[in-house]
Amino acid sequence: MKTVVGVKFKKTNKTYYFNPGALEIEKGMGVIVETARGTEYGEVTMARTEVEDAQITAPLKNVLRIATQEDLAQIQANAQKEQRAISTLESKIVEHGLDMKVVDVEYSFDGSKITLYFTSDGRGDFRDLVKDLAHHFRARIELRQIGVRDEAKMLGGLGRCGCQICCKRFLSEFSPVSIKMAKEQNISLNPTKISGLCGRLMCCLGYEQAYYEEANKEVPKNNAQIQTPDGTGVVVERNLLTKSVKVRLTQNDLVEFRTYTMDELSGKTPVHREKEADFYSNFRVELSSEAKKKIGAGTAQEGDRPSRKRRPKKEHSKEQREHAPEGAHAETKKGSKQSAKKNRPAKDVPNQSQDAKEKAAQPAPGQGKSQSAKRRRRRRNAARAAGNSPLPNSGKVDTMNKEA
Repeated sequence: MKTVVGVKFKKTNKTYYFNPGALEIEKGMGVIVETARGTEYGEVTMARTEVEDAQITAPLKNVLRIATQEDLAQIQANAQKEQRAISTLESKIVEHGLDMKVVDVEYSFDGSKITLYFTSDGRGDFRDLVKDLAHHFRARIELRQIGVRDEAKMLGGLGRCGCQICCKRFLSEFSPVSIKMAKEQNISLNPTKISGLCGRLMCCLGYEQAYYEEANKEVPKNNAQIQTPDGTGVVVERNLLTKSVKVRLTQNDLVEFRTYTMDELSGKTPVHREKEADFYSNFRVELSSEAKKKIGAGTAQEGDRPSRKRRPKKEHSKEQREHAPEGAHAETKKGSKQSAKKNRPAKDVPNQSQDAKEKAAQPAPGQGKSQSAKRRRRRRNAARAAGNSPLPNSGKVDTMNKEA
């Protein structure tokens, strides 16, 4: 067991352990500590505490002193220098023609080192830029290329929930997030709805993943046949948050949908049949013959409804049957309904049977013309075969005879 204090630096949310020594350090105080990058300023987030040796990363650095007013003034001066350095760096990048974007600039506590955080689509040669910046600032220059998630963490912003993004507020490390988490949680797979400011999947998808994995193991799958207090049924819907399922029960040609919790299915709690606000949670449907066949085949769905009854056929009066054409009311096995509609007589036309016969005797449009053309063609061919004039009544033939 060792006595340590927790210190957090400006750009990170992670707490590092330091040896306080004989200093009386309290939470919220500013301290000057020794790090691998040199002397740095940090804020105490955890007072003197004893921790296990396994939780300490060796070697354990010391706290040099509690920050004084001169140290705080130095911190403010470094912050002003960082703002001016950003504009200078952007102009230098344009001069060298490099494809990179400056995200942030950090000065060390003593001002001997400047760290430049940037993003770039690829890797480039930045040696000339580093030499130019070192000559301009008279300090050691360090370039650090970061990703889009680290960029969002440094710049901050508001997420879809309206709060500050998690990586800026409290996350110390990035955990892997996959699209499988969104599928298991039954979330829309629209990229605009499950992506954060960085363009990657939102980190909050992993917060409830452990619960959903446990619930997926306990709650039955859809279309699974289970035993309920009211009999055997099929799962048609499940809710992982409440750990409940909606079950389709079939009893005596009736289909009933009921909702059960996992405790009710296991018998830990009794089943309560209270009136629910949702009309579709518990209702019964009388099955038709088609629905019965589907349930027997295992293909019935929740949306199936009994078929509607057909209206009885309208019977014709005696007068209508007398004036109707022959065979108008003759029924056949197929198409009786269509033939009845087609031959149904009108009430105000008593001689419709005679008109129908005349229409039937007349040739269809274009049919008579084609038959007469065939007859003329036959006569013309016969006249040519006999050596006579083909058409005595034709205007063309008369003209030829006159010329002869």
